[in-house]
Amino acid sequence: MRVSPFCIRLSLVCALPVLIAQADERAPKPTPKPEPSAVVEVTAPLPTEPLVTVMDPKAPRQPLPAQDGAEYLKGIPGFSVIRKGGTDGDPVLRGMAGSRLTILLDGEQLLGGCGMRMDPPTAYVFPESYDRITVVKGPQTVLHGPGNSAGTVRFERTNERFQQPGFRGVASLMGGSFGRNDEVLDATGGTSAFYVRGIGTRSHSDDYEDGKGTRIHSRYTRWSANAALGWTPSDDTRLELSGTRSNGEAAYADRTMDGARFLRENVGFRGEWRRLTDRIEKVEVQAYRNYVDHVMDNYSLRTFTPSMMAPGPMVNAPDRLTRGGRVALGLRVAEATKLTLGLDTQANDHTIRKTGNEWALPVENMVRMDDGRFKNSAVFGELDHPFSGKDHLLLGVRADRWHAADPRATVAITMMASVPNPTLNHERNETLTSGFFRYEREVFAGATFYAGVGHAERFPDYWEAISKESLTTASAFDTRAERTTQLDLGWMKQTGAIQASVSFFYSKVKDFILIQSNVSKASGMGTRLATVSRNVDATTWGGEVGVGTKVAGFLKVDASLAYTRGENDTDAKALAQIPPLEARLGLGYEAEAWSTGLLVRGVQRQDRFAVNQGNIVGQDLGATGGFAIVSLNAGWKPAKGWLLTAGVDNLFSRTYAEHISRSTSMIPGYLVQAVRVNEPGRTLWLKASLAFGR
Repeated sequence: MRVSPFCIRLSLVCALPVLIAQADERAPKPTPKPEPSAVVEVTAPLPTEPLVTVMDPKAPRQPLPAQDGAEYLKGIPGFSVIRKGGTDGDPVLRGMAGSRLTILLDGEQLLGGCGMRMDPPTAYVFPESYDRITVVKGPQTVLHGPGNSAGTVRFERTNERFQQPGFRGVASLMGGSFGRNDEVLDATGGTSAFYVRGIGTRSHSDDYEDGKGTRIHSRYTRWSANAALGWTPSDDTRLELSGTRSNGEAAYADRTMDGARFLRENVGFRGEWRRLTDRIEKVEVQAYRNYVDHVMDNYSLRTFTPSMMAPGPMVNAPDRLTRGGRVALGLRVAEATKLTLGLDTQANDHTIRKTGNEWALPVENMVRMDDGRFKNSAVFGELDHPFSGKDHLLLGVRADRWHAADPRATVAITMMASVPNPTLNHERNETLTSGFFRYEREVFAGATFYAGVGHAERFPDYWEAISKESLTTASAFDTRAERTTQLDLGWMKQTGAIQASVSFFYSKVKDFILIQSNVSKASGMGTRLATVSRNVDATTWGGEVGVGTKVAGFLKVDASLAYTRGENDTDAKALAQIPPLEARLGLGYEAEAWSTGLLVRGVQRQDRFAVNQGNIVGQDLGATGGFAIVSLNAGWKPAKGWLLTAGVDNLFSRTYAEHISRSTSMIPGYLVQAVRVNEPGRTLWLKASLAFGR
């Protein structure tokens, strides 16, 4: 374990509250604002409504404050992360990953470029730069894009109108073991008519060590800058133009290449008009453009040694351009009945250029080749109707028109060989429908029972249709769309000393898109091993239980339990990449200005697996043992607006890996002592945050 010198600098910064406390007493006092809580969250907040959880990503939390979206989501019961290195893991909800989980950034869809998932959408998210994260579990909404069979996650920024000229913001510094340091500045200034917001983030870490002290190839550096200009002529009108640019690099322990570039360029426009008439409550308009320029190579972040077979380093440089828009109309069709109607559209084009010898044939001189084009347009409607004092009905319908084209002339079947593409210039046009129905009833004061049925039809994504093969040909472009029908049942209580939530789901998936590796296929006079997409039928079921309470007003107790079980009905075996039973227990002592806490995370052994089967991120490798991790935290508010938090994760430096994580790779200069990429060992961290404004 190494503690960065950054921690020393951070300690000096922590002395600043003393100076602030000595400021001129005659200065005008700012309008009082809510003080940040000193309580460190160790489990996610309980659902605010059936199947919906809303979180504040600026609130203190443990484990180590997240540097990407997947790490943040991991703290929510039902979520897991497929680890590949120090960053850019893929989030998994109830065993479902990839495009089964819709990820939206300020309402925009962002699709990564890497064919091996170095950059899932959450890789471009620094959670603390957002104001709210909303999770909807299951296919229980139709408002936010297609194919959300597992759920929907929205990372959102909210810009409140200034009633008078002023400014507000948050700044934070964080340092920890293995050279980890994060810097964040989020500031907004404006008047009642205009506002300007700027956000800058940077996150860096050296290679971490697992519990045995083995160094993992995992270092990274990421940064982002976001700016927004808004016009707010009234409380009911808002127009906003925004832009984002981010980049970075990351080393990976699970593959032969690293990420040398993660450039994202974004521009977006949003308009919102409220209370136009007695019937028209809201009109929303949005348009955006996202461009991702990704580069991966085998020499920037690792040692490369020339050989006869590889005289120069390899470089792959994919990119993706995504354009989209949305229009939604919020209507009040009766006194308590709301109807949302709208349409959205999204188109993305993927290209790639590569070289087997960067020194002799630089990738910048190569021509970009189109290798996939996707487009969908949809209409949707969602009704919210309370038809008695205790009964509530929600339902929605969505229709997506999909178009996809395969422009590839050849398909690479090995690193050195390609074959003609059997689906060259093929096009697909399909209409897929989704919908849901949910009934909610308040069974007694503060307690709600709900039951819902949802159906989602999901078109094959780039990683399933383009970057994989089929069982019979070198192209998986004709893989059938996936159809999920799911029952959701639950109960939640949100009043009194005890808050509790129980949820259960049962899902049947027709034509589940299974990714299978090491499939033997004919090749010339012999055979070769390929990774294919194939359709199977599947069943998953499980749920989550959560409870939170305070004892004597100062002792906080949080506990959660999450379990998912999956069956591959076609192959009569376990469905792959299903995480095991997981339990969390959090104990915290809260005072007026400080808090201390304990987190215990226990994960059961997983002996249900299907070797070489899985999803677009990874495949099962075998059974895994159970483990328990203990972490400690503390929080302190030394002065108005200031918050100091600290923690030690994996207190006993347990060596362990998540069941669904990727397999390790041989990397020059690094020992490989595990099947999967191990999690970090004992990790210390310290964070200082300042909320300011007037």
